[in-house]
Amino acid sequence: MCLAIPGKVISLTSDFDEVNYPGKVSFGGILREVNFCFLPDVKVDDYVLVHVGVALSKVDEDEARETLKYLEQMGELDELNIQPEKPGL
Repeated sequence: MCLAIPGKVISLTSDFDEVNYPGKVSFGGILREVNFCFLPDVKVDDYVLVHVGVALSKVDEDEARETLKYLEQMGELDELNIQPEKPGL
């Protein structure tokens, strides 16, 4: 199953163009490089849905937590080695 996983934007690079806008996202404390090319207005501390290394949309913190809760109940986070963080995601 293909899933978009919510995470918190930790950092963004100042060197970007319309194809590559790299930054880092925290998924339960695991940092991954993500391309924000579809979200040029994203900011540090925003929550985003990421699929195959690309941020697809912004979500609010409550929605991110709810999605992580459902993914955890489905056992999908175990497969991805992601542990949901309690405060602040």
